[in-house]
Amino acid sequence: MKKYLKNIMAGTMVFAMTAALAGCGGSEPAPADNGGEDNAEAAGTLIMATNAEFPPYEFHEGGEIVGIDAEVAAAIAEKLGMEFQIEDMAFDSIIPAVTSGKASFGMAGMTVTEERLQNVDFSDSYATGVQVVIVKEGSAITAVDDLFAEGANNLVGVQTGTTGDIYATGDIEDEGLGTIERFNKGADAVLALTQDKIDCVIIDNEPAKEFVAANEGLVILDTAYAEEDYAICFAKDSELTEQVNGALKELIADGTVQSIIDKYINAE
Repeated sequence: MKKYLKNIMAGTMVFAMTAALAGCGGSEPAPADNGGEDNAEAAGTLIMATNAEFPPYEFHEGGEIVGIDAEVAAAIAEKLGMEFQIEDMAFDSIIPAVTSGKASFGMAGMTVTEERLQNVDFSDSYATGVQVVIVKEGSAITAVDDLFAEGANNLVGVQTGTTGDIYATGDIEDEGLGTIERFNKGADAVLALTQDKIDCVIIDNEPAKEFVAANEGLVILDTAYAEEDYAICFAKDSELTEQVNGALKELIADGTVQSIIDKYINAE
């Protein structure tokens, strides 16, 4: 079975949610570790590193960064009695910011992968996601399997550093079945698709639905490309990991997390 069908959660306890969520991930180089301590934490402030280009998890609205991850993180900070702020950055800068101590943790629909576990620790999973494929109506790509058919040679758009990037690189580019075009933002990849510069986009299901709704003539293939789990990343051996896990578990149990999900994602 193709590895795109695997559930890639590795060794992380899952606190299941009742709403379907979505995910992204990637491999990032880690700068020198400072032991996971951050001056902001000492001053009572949690700094969340994110990439606010991933609706409905984190996105810009009215000059603020909002979304599921933003509100869950704020609730965690309140539960811990700490101030909270968000730093927006490129997705592949999140882990370096965390390992260098510039951010307390990273939260951006981030998937647990073996590569990342070499550089950071993760919280328990707080969401389950699905990677999907966006194509133009009438595309020759009608199912995920078409990307792996003999003689396939598609231009596949992904956001740099995400799990869509990882999967497509291994499953398609490395196998000689196409070329990967990498973009800084998922929206840029979708724009390239509408302009016929690429053949499809591999991206998380929730932002995919937003992009398709905003761009006439795009559709999401029925078959999922991959299933995965989200978690919060921390510097290795950070005391915050256990503290956040405890707060997250309480917020799931008391319904706070579910109420945040319901705010952003309508049950289908």
